[in-house]
Amino acid sequence: MTTTEHDLIVVGAGFAGMYTTIHAARRGLDILGIEAGDDVGGTWYWNRYPGARCDVESIDYSYSFDDELQREWRWRERYATQPEILEYLSHVADRFDVRRHYRFGERVAGATWDEAAHRWTVRTQNGLTASARWLVMAAGGLSQPQLPDIPGRDSFTGEVLQTSAWPHRQVDFTGKRVAVIGTGSSGVQAIPLIAATAAEVVVYQRSANYSIPAFNHPIDDDEWDRQQQNLRRRRELSWNGSAGSPWTSHPVPFDEATLAEREAVFEESWRRGGVLFAKAFQGLTVEPRINDAAREFFERKLAERVPDPHVRAALTPTDHPLGTKRICTDSSYYETFTLPHVRLVNLREDPLVAVDPTGIRTATGLREHDAIVYATGFDAMTGALTAMDIRGRDDRSLRDEWQGFPVTYLGIGLPGFPNLLVLNGPGSPSVLSNMALTSEQQGEYALRLIDHCRAEGLTSAEARADAATAWTEHSLELADRTLFGSAPSWYTGSNIEGKARGFLPYIGGFRAYIDRADQVAAEGYRGFILSTR
Repeated sequence: MTTTEHDLIVVGAGFAGMYTTIHAARRGLDILGIEAGDDVGGTWYWNRYPGARCDVESIDYSYSFDDELQREWRWRERYATQPEILEYLSHVADRFDVRRHYRFGERVAGATWDEAAHRWTVRTQNGLTASARWLVMAAGGLSQPQLPDIPGRDSFTGEVLQTSAWPHRQVDFTGKRVAVIGTGSSGVQAIPLIAATAAEVVVYQRSANYSIPAFNHPIDDDEWDRQQQNLRRRRELSWNGSAGSPWTSHPVPFDEATLAEREAVFEESWRRGGVLFAKAFQGLTVEPRINDAAREFFERKLAERVPDPHVRAALTPTDHPLGTKRICTDSSYYETFTLPHVRLVNLREDPLVAVDPTGIRTATGLREHDAIVYATGFDAMTGALTAMDIRGRDDRSLRDEWQGFPVTYLGIGLPGFPNLLVLNGPGSPSVLSNMALTSEQQGEYALRLIDHCRAEGLTSAEARADAATAWTEHSLELADRTLFGSAPSWYTGSNIEGKARGFLPYIGGFRAYIDRADQVAAEGYRGFILSTR
């Protein structure tokens, strides 16, 4: 097959890939986009499970680069569902003619750096080959599905489903005995809707997670008008905030607030819903005493939602401080366990032994099921890239390099892998922030670096090893100052057996990260080796 040549190859057609493609086209670059799915959407193309919904408010979880786009798209709910987000991204693709740059249904098998030519050659599993000076990886931080290695997993004769790779057809659970393994975000969102029609639902839980109601609602015309009138200010706050949203912590420090004031702040933050609860007080995920107060408030709320003390105890998180795993955003999740046909199996008390042809066997015996739903998440932050055979200078393998811990410069540049720019990678704010805005920042930063090299006649940009080591150590040190660093979560790779442990995102804050990255650019991309052939 003929190898096509381009200025830039973009892998992925989610928020980051689409932004990069739109703005690379505006610069006149010859772009090839490669996407494993059959259309745009990235994470939101694949995650079609019941209840799939964003935990960032719709008005914030959208592109900010085009005023007309912001005005013309009318969000229907405070927290958009997967179908609505996919509709939005499809609308953006139509409006900016994104699809013409992409080859869909092509999954990247590998990429190889040619040192003599200063170009990358990319190969797909279907045999497509293409070459480009620059390779931008926008493959997503939550895009490599993870299935647990359970004895007998493939022996089950009933229906097997995975939240991270949900079929495009309608799945009907009416009258079925359904097992759900996993109670992370996707399980928390899916379980209430599965229980609405299933004859029986058995939830197998290894670790309880904190989940807070979304308090979701349709956006009426009055609310929409208020949002539009305040949009410019809202965006300004988001771009200058710590997590890409306009919300901040209570201005009065926890230690200066009375008990009544603390209760009122926690209640207000609770009513904001979901992940916003962790912003109640500054230092909530840093200082154990503040975290303990938030945890106690949560447990009182949980007691109102789950009267049964045994079930409530099993649903109460005990292995991590509140907020150090991403807080789930739910709609009637805990209330589902009060229904007579829903059962919770606490795998810490009744360990999972094996999957049998007819069901799931734990230490206490076999439970028969008609369907098993794996809500077991992703090999986060690194899995999408290590699934590919990426070879840099001197044939060095990215998979082998990251077998220890991923060393990056700003999350974007990788030593030994020239002209490979990773968006929302380890060492960037990524999943700790509003991914719509981080995708804009990351895509624009990558293109600015390409602009600089093209203007100066440079053909290669590579992160210096010492700069990448220093950045990675800085990122890990920041995490260790908080309660995040030691908590077992996909943030640290603890959900993947054998994966190196360490806090993967940059926790220093979105605005602080932007300032650091902009300073690097202002100093002629200090920390990068810029060269010609």
